Amino acid sequence: MRVGLDSRFGKAVIKMAGSKTFMRIGPKVVPHVDRFLHKVSGGKFISSGGLLPSMVLTTTGAKTGQRRTTPLATKPEDDGWFVVGSNFGQTKHPAWTANLIANPEADVSYKGRNTPVTAHLLTAEEKAEVWPRLVKFYPNYDVYVDRSGRDLRVFRLDPR
Repeated sequence: MRVGLDSRFGKAVIKMAGSKTFMRIGPKVVPHVDRFLHKVSGGKFISSGGLLPSMVLTTTGAKTGQRRTTPLATKPEDDGWFVVGSNFGQTKHPAWTANLIANPEADVSYKGRNTPVTAHLLTAEEKAEVWPRLVKFYPNYDVYVDRSGRDLRVFRLDPR
């Protein structure tokens, strides 16, 4: 059951997720909790899934060649997904974005279903077109841009 970001609870979560405290704590806690919940639920649940559509992305490490799993909020569109390398507003790009640049073939676990995908890093023009929809979907993306001082990487994941 999805509560929604426009609910009282959703608005409180948005405020908390945009805080400097969460920016420090979130990266250390949320991915571990989400990986555990994803595993025990057979791929059907992660903590943020009650507010936003969420997935677990499996990439191939750019340096190691090892498989890496990352829980992410995702904006489904058409038959694919958009994912944003926000890294909780940290100053560095998340590792999964470098993995997708080096190895664009990946796997998505979404609503308990596994799908092989190919990642496309959006160009500046493509990103400008989709960014307003992404910020409407999750307003903290703009907060994360301001806090991080970076141009957040945005990928389109298409089934292959």
